[in-house]
Amino acid sequence: MPLMMSEEGFENDESDYQTLPRARVSHRQRGLGWFLLGGWKVLCGSCCDCLARVCRRRKELKARTVWLGCPEKCEEKYPKNGIKNQKYNIFTFVPGVLYQQFKFFLNLYFLVVACSQFVPSLKIGYLYTYWAPLGFVLTVTMVREAVDEMRRYRRDKEMNSQLYSKLTVRGQIPVKSSDIQVGDMIIVEKNQRIPADMIFLRTSEKNGSCFIRTDQLDGETDWKLKVAVCCTQRLPAVGDLFSISAYVYAQKPQLDIHSFEGNFTREDADPQIHESLSIENTLWASTVVASGTVIGVVIYTGKETRSVLNTSSAKNKVGLLDLELNRLTKALFLAQVVLSVVMVAVQGFVGPWFRNLFRFVVLFSYIIPISLRVNLDMGKSAYGWMIMKDENIPGTVVRTSTIPEELGRLVYLLTDKTGTLTQNEMVFKRLHLGTVSYGTDTMDEIQSHIAQSYAAQPPSQPSNGSTSGTTPARKTQSSGPKVRKSVRSRIHEAVKAIALCHNVTPVYESHAAVNGETESAEADQDFSDDNRTYQASSPDEVELVRWTQSVGLTLVNRDLASLQLRTPSGQIISFHILQIFPFTSESKRMGIIVREESTGDITFYMKGADVAMASIVQYNDWLEEECGNMAREGLRTLVVAKKSLSEEQYQDFENRYSQAKLSLHDRGLKVAAVVESLEREMELLCLTGVEDQLQADVRPTLELLRNAGIKIWMLTGDKLETATCIAKSSHLVSRTQDIHVFKPISSRGEAHLELNAFRRKHDCALVISGDSLEVCLRYYEHEFVELACQCPAVVCCRCSPTQKAQIVTLLKQHTANRTCAIGDGGNDVSMIQAADCGIGIEGKVGTQASLAADFSITQFKHIGRLLMVHGRNSYKRSAALGQFVMHRGMIISTMQAVFSSVFYFASVPLYQGFLMVGYATMYTMFPVFSLVLDEDVKPEMALLYPELYKDLTKGRSLSFKTFLIWVLISIYQGGSLMYGALVLFESEFVHVVAISFTALIITELLMVALTIRTWHWLMVVAEFFSLGCYLASLAFLNEYFGIGRVSLGAFLDLSFITTWPFLWKVSAITLVSCLPLYIIKYLKRKFSPPSYSKLSS
Repeated sequence: MPLMMSEEGFENDESDYQTLPRARVSHRQRGLGWFLLGGWKVLCGSCCDCLARVCRRRKELKARTVWLGCPEKCEEKYPKNGIKNQKYNIFTFVPGVLYQQFKFFLNLYFLVVACSQFVPSLKIGYLYTYWAPLGFVLTVTMVREAVDEMRRYRRDKEMNSQLYSKLTVRGQIPVKSSDIQVGDMIIVEKNQRIPADMIFLRTSEKNGSCFIRTDQLDGETDWKLKVAVCCTQRLPAVGDLFSISAYVYAQKPQLDIHSFEGNFTREDADPQIHESLSIENTLWASTVVASGTVIGVVIYTGKETRSVLNTSSAKNKVGLLDLELNRLTKALFLAQVVLSVVMVAVQGFVGPWFRNLFRFVVLFSYIIPISLRVNLDMGKSAYGWMIMKDENIPGTVVRTSTIPEELGRLVYLLTDKTGTLTQNEMVFKRLHLGTVSYGTDTMDEIQSHIAQSYAAQPPSQPSNGSTSGTTPARKTQSSGPKVRKSVRSRIHEAVKAIALCHNVTPVYESHAAVNGETESAEADQDFSDDNRTYQASSPDEVELVRWTQSVGLTLVNRDLASLQLRTPSGQIISFHILQIFPFTSESKRMGIIVREESTGDITFYMKGADVAMASIVQYNDWLEEECGNMAREGLRTLVVAKKSLSEEQYQDFENRYSQAKLSLHDRGLKVAAVVESLEREMELLCLTGVEDQLQADVRPTLELLRNAGIKIWMLTGDKLETATCIAKSSHLVSRTQDIHVFKPISSRGEAHLELNAFRRKHDCALVISGDSLEVCLRYYEHEFVELACQCPAVVCCRCSPTQKAQIVTLLKQHTANRTCAIGDGGNDVSMIQAADCGIGIEGKVGTQASLAADFSITQFKHIGRLLMVHGRNSYKRSAALGQFVMHRGMIISTMQAVFSSVFYFASVPLYQGFLMVGYATMYTMFPVFSLVLDEDVKPEMALLYPELYKDLTKGRSLSFKTFLIWVLISIYQGGSLMYGALVLFESEFVHVVAISFTALIITELLMVALTIRTWHWLMVVAEFFSLGCYLASLAFLNEYFGIGRVSLGAFLDLSFITTWPFLWKVSAITLVSCLPLYIIKYLKRKFSPPSYSKLSS
């Protein structure tokens, strides 16, 4: 559906769009005609759907009231808190594995053929020739699945057996993670995983807050600050939690990890205490406590926790090559049936023709060789082994050995940002004051300016006080003298603003928490620099505070109401925190109002993105230009500004702000309006530039992938500005390319207008937020995906784990191209499992992604070699191997057809028992399997010319065209071998089997040599070993060389095969079957060589 170019459509109610088609359907006449013409299908389908829904019915998720420490008071039965990643249980294992095998036409076909041999009238040859290969394939598959399943079971058991302390009336008792229930009060120690979703009641930290690590939930490595419920934190002792009667009302379980709504109510207080709960009072499962010990009450368990709701269940992945081979197998089966019908038809459908038809089907069953599955599975294992042994990509692990060819067919690569493209390590690079700029090599100048400015001032800082004490009215008038401020005072103000305007908390490992009273006495001990680490929800902020420490102004202490800075001379300056306005993706800025203790000055500091700050700061002529310069360098920029407030101004603001916070309607808008009244004519202090260091060789790797025709999408939970910065610095978006930032949208109309605006842009990268993406997909899914797929690069920011998986699924559905997802955190698992090929990086944030992935690598740069070299080889080799094994089956079936037609269309096998088994194994298996060592291009060449990869994605190595070529070759060779044997050996007719079989084996060995593009010494060994095996077996297998029931006991005459006539006639037949193909190959390479051969020559 093309986008409507007018607005008229939006006037209808949205529900009209859905009801129109249904309304039309319901008015149709549903009579007998309808039922016979397909109505029965509709009825059967709806019955099946209804049954499936009843069987799979999931319990509806509901809001709940949870009483503290009283699981027995819960009205509902909630799920167990166990983790379960297994695919099967003890009862479903065998049926499940068999279903996975026999849902493929290939395997089902072999099963039917093998079972038919139990019927005496259909029996052809020996049972073991059919059952042995099938049994081997199934045994190998079952053993492999059983090993994988055991590993999953052990991992789950380890997680479920972790012990926690549960708080009861009788004290603390140990409880297993899997036995935790809704309503339990659980104690979680520092560095311990949170076992279930909880509300944060108490902490050992005296400020009533703690930090948690969320890397396994949202992929971000920075710590998040969580605040305990005031009512329970204020209780004198932990035991008092049982002396109060309180409950938590929690909303129903949801996917969104960034929001929560609930209430805490204490009933036994007079009046009742009500406290609203938000996301900062929650502790989600799979996060880790980073500071202190916490006590929480469990509200969601097991399948209802945020982490499990955001994880999709693992699916069995099937490679595109396997699906293509499955289609070709069906075509072969059709050919086999047609050939059998022709044979019976030529006979004239006489006698028990139906039985003869089935016998012919079994006779020609070698058209589809069972060794195809065995060879391909062994080949896949060989490729996996080669990948893991490659010294150029050390530490690479292949966890799913069934899809290595997928690495050679990828069109879309969806990558995480934090920890995948970047190291998530910030480095302060630039400070710009408007007239002067400082880089990493001139930081010592800033340090000396700061030291001098604090040495020149007594602790009370009167010079700073005199400027900050002035009223804003005078401040705006004195904008002239502002220019005459010395560089030193401007640096001092800028560094002080950066040191104060943030959400960073210094954390001390030991002494401060132990003995709170003697903090002032132990100041030196507590504030030792070695013992301090900074924590915040943004790594940028931590780096800015670390930088102020490096130039002399150190943040030494902070709680919810105050913070302290230490000057270069060692003095402590204290500030009261009056208000904090946290960063939001809408406002793109954060602010803080502080009062300096020594002078009583009130200052409003603010920092934020240049787009948000440009309209807030006083007029200047340098900000926009410098922001652009820093962004081009790939730096993340922040604009810092300040405003001095008088006591009256602040009191007026506080009254309005408190009132706005209490309003019930449009609270957010009213609060924002009050804060905006302060954000006017602020004094611009400085512009900072911070670099997020990229992983090693990210730029050349992304360029390599782009040249290979792979489209790269970056899906991140990070902010829009940060994501755009990294996209530029990593060269995901080239410098010359435009970037279209999709505006925030919330309705169908807005989505329509924005998509039309985007449609008019050409060859530009797209940046879109998760919320806008959701709206687009709700109304214009097809149009959005169509437009996005035309972009050279796409960046989706603020993506939840579920959204990442949803984007992967969308690309698979709409483009039918192969997708690959790469990530390093627990939040990337859904995306990795949804993609056709999942790659996990073992990073700082744990091994969850690498364990869930199909391939695990240690660095992002290894993906280049993994795709260009191993992906190419795996796909090319498997395609050659698959087609050659089919050729091996088709050539012998052609010979059987010729033989049967000569012998009055009798359904008699040409080759008996062990000859057939030997043909598929001993005599030809090693040379054919040695194709897994073949390579058309040297690894260095594949990496030097990534453009070669584009050919692979078109799937030309295995298509109906190449398959038909092999069919024609098989028919020609089979016909010439059989007719040659019959024509040349008219007098010695009883030797036809020996002669034709010998020529067949030699032809197969020569055909392998013809197919090989790069020789390996093992290939030569395999050729001669197979020939040796055949010649040696002639002496032992002579009883098999009679022609079944026709020649009745005609055996091989050993003296005859050593005569010259035998040798030259076999050579002549072989030459006729192979020489034309060699000539054609030579001419093709001479006049129409493939692109890769031009390079290698």
